[in-house]
Amino acid sequence: MSASQSSTRSAFILLTSLFFLWGFVHNLDPILIPHLKKAFSLSTLEAALVDSSIFIAYFIMALPAGILIRRYGYKTTILMGLLLFALGSFLFVPAAATRLYIFFLGALFVIGSGLALLETAANPYAALLGDPATASRRLNFAQAFNGLAVTIAPIIGAGVILTKDIPAEELDQMSPLARQTALAAEASSVQLPYSIIGAVIIVVAFIFLQIKMPDIREKGKTVPGWKELIAVWQVQHLRNAVIAQFFYVGAQVCVNSLFILYAAKSANMDKSTAATYLGIGYGISFMLGRFIGTFFMQWIAPAKLLTIYAFLNIALCCMAVYGQGMTALYTVFAISFFMSIMFPTIFSLGIRELKGHTEIGSSWIVMAIVGGGILPLLFGLITDLTGNIQNGYFVPMICFVVVAWFGWKGHKIQSTNRQ
Repeated sequence: MSASQSSTRSAFILLTSLFFLWGFVHNLDPILIPHLKKAFSLSTLEAALVDSSIFIAYFIMALPAGILIRRYGYKTTILMGLLLFALGSFLFVPAAATRLYIFFLGALFVIGSGLALLETAANPYAALLGDPATASRRLNFAQAFNGLAVTIAPIIGAGVILTKDIPAEELDQMSPLARQTALAAEASSVQLPYSIIGAVIIVVAFIFLQIKMPDIREKGKTVPGWKELIAVWQVQHLRNAVIAQFFYVGAQVCVNSLFILYAAKSANMDKSTAATYLGIGYGISFMLGRFIGTFFMQWIAPAKLLTIYAFLNIALCCMAVYGQGMTALYTVFAISFFMSIMFPTIFSLGIRELKGHTEIGSSWIVMAIVGGGILPLLFGLITDLTGNIQNGYFVPMICFVVVAWFGWKGHKIQSTNRQ
């Protein structure tokens, strides 16, 4: 193996650790939402702001991330993202100490800013680090470790964060002072896990600092101006990918982050049990979906597989609205399996043949992750208005219609768009 091949392989292995790390913190959100909902007496709509804080940061930071990549390279951008990620994690300590919900949202915004830099850099880097013909398979493989985090994070999070969870019946019997003390103790349970996450991120950043990563930027490119940003946006298949990614991420966050509340309604589960099912059922389905989807892409074109999976999820969302008991949960597990390949596949199809504009194209797609901060609010609003969280599944159902359109037609490269 040549030095260049060794460097490329080392860089790709380290990249997979990033996919795991941001997947881990994202998949603590389903634990945080019911936990903070109770600790701060929030509505479902207010609790959904946990996701909004992170994904709005994606929208704000994605284009600056593309500019950073263009000017300083992928490695520097990844390091800056890791430092912001660590800072936001450490901010959970004062947030819990002050017990102010807005402080928690601020810490999550800082985490989201770091993740925006990481995703804008790591996704295209993984796709470009090898043969363009296998970019979708390579990115799906790297994203499969994100799926591993979907399995592990809820179980660990429930074991650490929900240990001080007090039943509502006991809280109702407490005096106002005792109730506030108990809720403050619940809020403080996030300090240790997020401090550990912050420390791990610092270690990972140090490792990245030490290794050599191939610089795959196109040489001689200047910092993009508005004309280039607008010109890249006008590339039709990229623009379609941005739209599809907006709706896909919105669907994923609706299904994932509100799973515990959904399980409580449809299957009458307590939060700790639901968190275990989230990791073992939803998480393993998601992880297997990515590995199996990557395997299928050897024979089935990524766009075709994306379309098939999207149509299956449209039907499954309808079942999630009307299902009851464990049948409803198994339906959600199936949704998880079939949506697993969607993010990396949409991403890789969207940045095809952008050549020297890949960084900016990636920024546009990462901006679309803001769908995860907007569409769950609609899910929460429908839940609050109807009094039934299952009705919220009409939102991801519509999202998968958009994904099916992209896989069927929207991904195609127009001849006028070829660089």
